[in-house]
Amino acid sequence: MTTAPLSARIAQGAGDQPADTVLRGGRVFDLITGDLVATDVALCGDTIVGVYGDYDAAEVVDVSGKILVPGFIDTHLHIESSLVTPFEFDRCVTPLGVTTAICDPHEIANVCGLTGIQYFLEASSLTLMDIRVQLSSCVPSTHMETAGAVLEAADILPLRDHPRSLGLAEFMNFPGVLMQDAGVMAKLEGFKGRHIDGHCPLLRGKALNGYIAAGIRTEHEATTAPEGLEKLRKGMRLLIREGSVSKDLHALAPLITERHSPYIAFCTDDRNPLDINEQGHLDYMIRTAIALGAAPLAVYRAASLSAAEAFGLKDRGLIAPGKRADIVVIDSLESCRAAMVFAGGVQVTDTAFAACKTIPPVARHSVKAPPIAAADFRTGGNRVETPVIGIIPGKIITEHLTYDIAPEGGDKRPDIARDLVKIAVIERHGKNGNRATGFVKGFGLQRGAIASTVCHDHHNIAVVGADYDDMALAVARLGQIEGGFVVVESGRVLAELALPVAGLMSLEPFEAVRAALEHLRAAARGLGVTLEEPFLQLAFLCLPVIPHLKITDHGMVDVDRFEVMP
Repeated sequence: MTTAPLSARIAQGAGDQPADTVLRGGRVFDLITGDLVATDVALCGDTIVGVYGDYDAAEVVDVSGKILVPGFIDTHLHIESSLVTPFEFDRCVTPLGVTTAICDPHEIANVCGLTGIQYFLEASSLTLMDIRVQLSSCVPSTHMETAGAVLEAADILPLRDHPRSLGLAEFMNFPGVLMQDAGVMAKLEGFKGRHIDGHCPLLRGKALNGYIAAGIRTEHEATTAPEGLEKLRKGMRLLIREGSVSKDLHALAPLITERHSPYIAFCTDDRNPLDINEQGHLDYMIRTAIALGAAPLAVYRAASLSAAEAFGLKDRGLIAPGKRADIVVIDSLESCRAAMVFAGGVQVTDTAFAACKTIPPVARHSVKAPPIAAADFRTGGNRVETPVIGIIPGKIITEHLTYDIAPEGGDKRPDIARDLVKIAVIERHGKNGNRATGFVKGFGLQRGAIASTVCHDHHNIAVVGADYDDMALAVARLGQIEGGFVVVESGRVLAELALPVAGLMSLEPFEAVRAALEHLRAAARGLGVTLEEPFLQLAFLCLPVIPHLKITDHGMVDVDRFEVMP
């Protein structure tokens, strides 16, 4: 629905003309006072024009017995990690009440650069949901990985004033900020006075002060209440995250109070269609936070009004005159089950989605890895003492473990009895053919291999396995299907999901992706995997800006020292 003329909005709000639409019979949850108020809600085009009164309208929508709350705002996510295009993400999530999503397309940007960002900028104007784009700040995230593109300040500054852009996306290279790296400083200076999103896991004390002093306003990496409280006290808006791998809501729930809520918002970061189907999206966070004891007023503020204020979106976040008509009709505050959703005044229905235009995908045929043989997964060296990535379920932070692994015939082999399996990263952008191997503990893998081209943030091929031949087959299969997820055992592909758009997104409907993920999860469990979400967990083992030990195509990375290990 388009914006109505100013004169029509005034006349309809004042009751001088019938409204375009009236929602009648419900109660509005007032996020200023915390009251539930029985009232009509009048809409003119995409704008709310009347509340706390009775209105006539051309169309009356009966919401008797329901509660009306403002549309939810996901303040930080990578739509690519939903494994579907922005158009399918819209169809998957908007019916759950998410009417605004603030995305960082740095996943696709790390594969194809500005082409990926421009794809999202164009797509964002065609969805029912209002998608806003933060310009990717770290492509690649560090110098310790090979990405498909490199974006400097001069590359992204021309997009700074694009109408769909809000500012600079999560600044993951926090060591680069503190060390005042020249490229980092150029980006920070270029977006001075604009919104700059943060990313500084475990950063505390004076180092955190220096990072915030760079003009960084929001941050989503807090994993404990003390860390979150320190960031709040130092003026950061706290974005509480609950994704498919990173699950921080339970730890941070004590901070969700009416006093703190103006400075707290919610985000999912990375959530796939299977988890969305089984649990929900921001609606899941809302009902979980309330079940954990948070006051409903604090929770719903965080989900909408506080999120809008944090990112300067002054036209939304309340059911009030002059605000964008983003409204979720729910049965109760505690259940947060959407019975009806309006996004910019349009009722979210299959018909509304069918009327949306789309654009062609980009970054096809992006997997250009060299041929890989089983012998490429051998790990040499004479030292028995071996660094091992330790998985912490529900976290993307890892442990830096050390185990004695004795070489056998010049190779350190997987040790299934101790849950020490091989992990490898293979450069797939056609840049240098780099390969690196290491060990990881926490998968529970007993046999076979799983592999993925979703490999944050460089998105090379990551493969973990107990058998080298199966690992080689998994890598080869990824090249044949243009990227995605693969599970292999005994020389046979058990399950796969093709992600031909940059090796990150499917061209299929989200229902088909969800079904494939169910098959993949079952196949992984059949290999002994105990992790709830093994594929995204694997992806985050390759991100060298999250403590403590990671792996990229350059080798094992000591994140605390910010260096590739010898």
